[in-house]
Amino acid sequence: MAQDICEVYCFDEEKVKRVKERLSPINAQNMVKIFKALADDTRMKIALALCGEDELCVCDVANIIGTTVANASHHLRLLRNMGLAKYRKEGKLVFYSLDDEHVRQLVLLALEHGKEGKAHG
Repeated sequence: MAQDICEVYCFDEEKVKRVKERLSPINAQNMVKIFKALADDTRMKIALALCGEDELCVCDVANIIGTTVANASHHLRLLRNMGLAKYRKEGKLVFYSLDDEHVRQLVLLALEHGKEGKAHG
């Protein structure tokens, strides 16, 4: 028998009710979309790059991640559409930055947790 499951079925009714009530108003789909956007290796690298700089132009991002401008633009557009990045146009250049401090914290926490996993794994 597996060691990681309960051997008998019983649950704490009050605890289950409390947690269900806390979860009911939450739209988990919005959270899932954020994590899906960042679950891509290229987009996570872009987000990490944007954590280290206030903003980067599409050409800079393409060079940083070693891809074409078209591919970088595609990933940046997806991050923007997901509300994780924003852009501004200056002449013929387009500059991207993270949407807000929450996104930066999320990415940096993931980075830190990943480092801990390597140290313990």
